[in-house]
Amino acid sequence: MDNSNKNLSSWVKDALDYSVKKVTQNLDEFKTLVPPSASTNNRYIAQANTDWTGSFWIGMLHLAKEYTDSDKFDGVIHSQMAEFRRRLDGHIGLNTHDIGFLYTLSAVANYKLTKSEDARKMIIDAADQLMTRYHPKAKIIQAWGNLDQKNERGRMIIDCNMNLPLLYIASRLTRDAAYENVAYNHALQASRHVIRKDNSTYHTYYMDVDTGAGKFGKTHQGATDDSCWARGQAWAVYGFVLSYLYTGDSRFLGDASKLADYFLARLPEDKICYWDLDFTSGTDQERDSSAAAIFTCGLLELAKQLPLVDENRERYNKLAVGILHSLAKSYTTKDIPESNGLLLHAVYAKPDGKGIDECCIWGDYFFMEALMRVNSSWNSYW
Repeated sequence: MDNSNKNLSSWVKDALDYSVKKVTQNLDEFKTLVPPSASTNNRYIAQANTDWTGSFWIGMLHLAKEYTDSDKFDGVIHSQMAEFRRRLDGHIGLNTHDIGFLYTLSAVANYKLTKSEDARKMIIDAADQLMTRYHPKAKIIQAWGNLDQKNERGRMIIDCNMNLPLLYIASRLTRDAAYENVAYNHALQASRHVIRKDNSTYHTYYMDVDTGAGKFGKTHQGATDDSCWARGQAWAVYGFVLSYLYTGDSRFLGDASKLADYFLARLPEDKICYWDLDFTSGTDQERDSSAAAIFTCGLLELAKQLPLVDENRERYNKLAVGILHSLAKSYTTKDIPESNGLLLHAVYAKPDGKGIDECCIWGDYFFMEALMRVNSSWNSYW
């Protein structure tokens, strides 16, 4: 091993050890409850598992178990899995496409680690719930609300790219192509309508569910309808790579590369993006470490999927490691021992005044996932 690899191994191991330490410290606080979307003064206040973000904690538990090969996380994982089954059976907070987030990091991750038949059944049951949100003529999965709700009818959002793996995986488990067809159709529509000509993305886009025609793009959490919300662009990069991985459709790999290059071109000196990519150096706007962590995972997966001879493969890997190193060096809670979070300086929803310059639980999860990816060969939950 050369010295550069030794240095890489050292800081990655330190960051993973710190992450696992934080997860271990939180075991008693989050046995059946979960962290909320964002912290308050850098501390998560435990809440019931009802929100779209409920699975990022159990995702971290699964990562910690894999990294340590320890059974000390098993009890809380078991309790959390019971909560996800209860939530699915009671249809609690599932009127959203984020069923994919919720049951990928719980049921899919658990099935990959344990081959539990209960986890396998939960994957399929959750996928069936997600399928009910599909508009056949528009060929999209509606993001939020009842399918006939006036202000939500026909709304797709870029986040949904990360919800699609649940359907791809359900197809493989059941050998039923219907799940994959829905996921593939949605990804194609996102490619056609959510990506702008300059390779930025809309956060949300409305389709006419009766005719299948595209209507207009609009933001929900970005700075303006025409800006590029950083976390949305990160979801897009990662999500399109995953759709390529499952379908083999090379247009998704091309989409991910174009979107990644747009993201990379907008980064300030320390490589950690602002909450909206319309902001670059010389602004007092907040960073979003959580978007940086998501993007890092997507960029690492993109590099992995590119052909060995592609010159971007090495470039993307190097840039992803650089972003991750910046997060590990300057954005963790290591100097704030009273915090039960992992990654500082994230933004949940700036226009709504929610979770601004706080820890965000998905940022904690994706930071840890990125470290796992760099540390060793990781069997993705997605």
